[in-house]
Amino acid sequence: MRQYITRRLIQMIPILIGVSILLFCILQMAPGDILSANINPHMTAEIKEELRHQMHLDQPTYVQYFYWIKGVLKGDFGDSYYFKQPVTTVIKSYIWNSFILSLVSFILSIIISIPIGVVSATRQYSKFDYFFTVLALIGISIPAFYFGLLLIKWFAVDLHLFPVSGMSTPGANLKGIGAAGDMLYHMFLPCLVLTLGSVAELMRYTRSSMLEVIKQDYIKTARAKGLKEKVVIYKHALKNAMIPVVTIFGMWLPSLFSGAILTESIFNWPGIGPIELLAVNNRDYPLLMGINLILALLTLLGNLIADITYALIDPRIRLK
Repeated sequence: MRQYITRRLIQMIPILIGVSILLFCILQMAPGDILSANINPHMTAEIKEELRHQMHLDQPTYVQYFYWIKGVLKGDFGDSYYFKQPVTTVIKSYIWNSFILSLVSFILSIIISIPIGVVSATRQYSKFDYFFTVLALIGISIPAFYFGLLLIKWFAVDLHLFPVSGMSTPGANLKGIGAAGDMLYHMFLPCLVLTLGSVAELMRYTRSSMLEVIKQDYIKTARAKGLKEKVVIYKHALKNAMIPVVTIFGMWLPSLFSGAILTESIFNWPGIGPIELLAVNNRDYPLLMGINLILALLTLLGNLIADITYALIDPRIRLK
């Protein structure tokens, strides 16, 4: 196991280098640069050229990449053009807000969707199954921004039950449990939007996987031995049905940090999603490169965690 993990970690290095080159080239292909996006009408041509030289924008693409990757190897992702701060400082300021929101949604999705998926599979074509199948299709189909606007209209504007936006109450100056409770209060609506789509997706995966497993011969054998139905379902069937679902868990790791651009923008949640959108609109290439490189690393780590979990769940799988 240790050798497998070490080998996979080493293999990530050339993959990350390739991803960084691809991202850098794609951003360089975009028309214009930071100076053209945030041009000052009072700036003279000489000042523009001086700034272009300081930012290495007058150099070929491969030279610019060399300067950037040289800084990354030292832990320096450069300075954000828009925020006038180091990229790492900007990311640290917002990424944990997205992580908290996504983590709560992720936990709620698991708690809600897996039991519903199991029951739907064991009671296939029942009223319970039909009801949650329709509910899942609605959750998958409805756009997040539309659902978010509906929740704001119903619960914030009409009923005044929850705040419209933000992460905390302005001027409240709360600390400890009070601050945590205030954050959960503001988190309710955006978390509900994220949870709806996640529950719908994970529930369908769980149901499909369970339906496939409970038709296997070893499940029939377990029932023929006289085992209780709960033991057959939750001890024998569910463990094997979770193997395909683990893939979803692994792919959700980067989403815990990447934020939801639409949801966070609608509810004005200070996460990394709106910051990335702001970086795109203002051609803040160092910030975009830093965010996307971190997400690429998290994606690779998510795949590694999923593979390791496979081996822990299914003894037939051996990591070499």
